[in-house]
Amino acid sequence: MARLGLLGGTFDPVHVAHLAAAVAALDQLALDRVLMIVAGDPWQKHGQVCAPAEDRFAMVEAAIDGAKGIEASRLEIDRPGPTYTIDTVESLRVDSPGTEMFLIVGSDVAASLDSWHRADALRAEVTLAIVDREDAVPAVASAGWQFVGVRMPRLDVSSTDLRRRIRAGESVDFLVPTAAARVLRARGLYTGGR
Repeated sequence: MARLGLLGGTFDPVHVAHLAAAVAALDQLALDRVLMIVAGDPWQKHGQVCAPAEDRFAMVEAAIDGAKGIEASRLEIDRPGPTYTIDTVESLRVDSPGTEMFLIVGSDVAASLDSWHRADALRAEVTLAIVDREDAVPAVASAGWQFVGVRMPRLDVSSTDLRRRIRAGESVDFLVPTAAARVLRARGLYTGGR
């Protein structure tokens, strides 16, 4: 049975902690591949996403170029309307029946999954892969969720801080993968506004 990891997000911008989480899940869970799924119109962040979806996808695609087992996905960009994880999982299920799916989330997200759209259906379709820092107490999921832990090094990087740095003219070198940083600079992303 194929094993597929799903790492969704706005990736606004993508950064090294996103990639470290993808690689950690790929290796530790013996996944065949990890899809980094760029959210088109994320319902929980409606109106808060700074860069257009096409720009965020271009950054993810550049960041993972040449990375074995990690792919950029535009499933949620190409589907009209708000972005719901369950819709993505159901779409993948049609295309790949019998695939074991692991939803890769941080411990902060794992605590709020019961508030997600059609959480009961999502709970029945995926195993959570909860990513935690190696120095943290392992997280657990809410009752009813199947889950496994994924450990990664402590990387205190956030997209919010990176956007602030870019607006302030500060360097994001080595916090944003070099190829992705080239995309954001070429497109003038995050230099004003939020």
